[in-house]
Amino acid sequence: MGSIIIDGKPIRITNPKKLLWPELGIRKIDYVAILMRLAPHLIKHAANRLLTAIRYPDGINGKSFYQKNVPASAPVWIDVNKYNDTNYMLLNSQATLAYLANQAVLEFHTAFNLYTNEAFPTDLVFDLDPSSGQSFTEVTEAALLIHETLDSLGIKGWVKTSGATGLQIYIPLGEKYTYETARQINYFFGRYLSTKHPNLITIERIVKKRGSRVYFDYLQMWSGKTIMLVYSPRATPQANVSTPVEWEELQSGVKPEDFNLLNIEERIKQKGDLFAPLLDNAYNQNLDTVLAYSAKFP
Repeated sequence: MGSIIIDGKPIRITNPKKLLWPELGIRKIDYVAILMRLAPHLIKHAANRLLTAIRYPDGINGKSFYQKNVPASAPVWIDVNKYNDTNYMLLNSQATLAYLANQAVLEFHTAFNLYTNEAFPTDLVFDLDPSSGQSFTEVTEAALLIHETLDSLGIKGWVKTSGATGLQIYIPLGEKYTYETARQINYFFGRYLSTKHPNLITIERIVKKRGSRVYFDYLQMWSGKTIMLVYSPRATPQANVSTPVEWEELQSGVKPEDFNLLNIEERIKQKGDLFAPLLDNAYNQNLDTVLAYSAKFP
């Protein structure tokens, strides 16, 4: 057991040699070191968003649990915000990230909105998941068709892997639309795409009725719900990381397992932060025309 100093604060590292990803030999101390190098990217996308952490005290092969309420034992310097009687942590500092890494938080999920503006999501998000028996190829096909549709409307979208089996397409809004309005737009796109490509895309909520079609989850983006944080690791044997990809890369056949804790730093060095535009108001998209048309769509 020892301590490291991050942001001037001592962070105790317990069981530093505990294997969190046994197949890859990633110990807790290795994990902490990797996250400290990823911190500038993780934190700027997580900042001021309610955090839901998933902890794996005994590594990916052990039991896990969700943590929303800040533990009583957490350091007093961690930023906290109360929402619906829950005291959520805010991942606003490198020290907080180091603390969470020591707690064996292996997945980071954040709200769609900043805590300062709870009625307005920062982005429109299309969440695409494969149905039973489907491969990632079908999800990619659906995402590329959506990209074509957005391009035809003059709308820019950015895509990332979920780190598991799905893809998520982000359209930055600049907190212009409420959750109700954003859902209306999301539902419109889901209905339109599932009508145009009925053998590939569905918005059917009941799993057994989806068949072998990609699920366009227009309901996930809502106040109080969460999405996998970009650059968050996943508790998979390959230590996948939720990673932004270029549309050209998606077309060429990249897969979620191509990006993991052991190579994500090199990728960011080569590509930069492909999700940086989502934090720049210059890239906010105006969806007023789509919104007007969606009101007429049955």
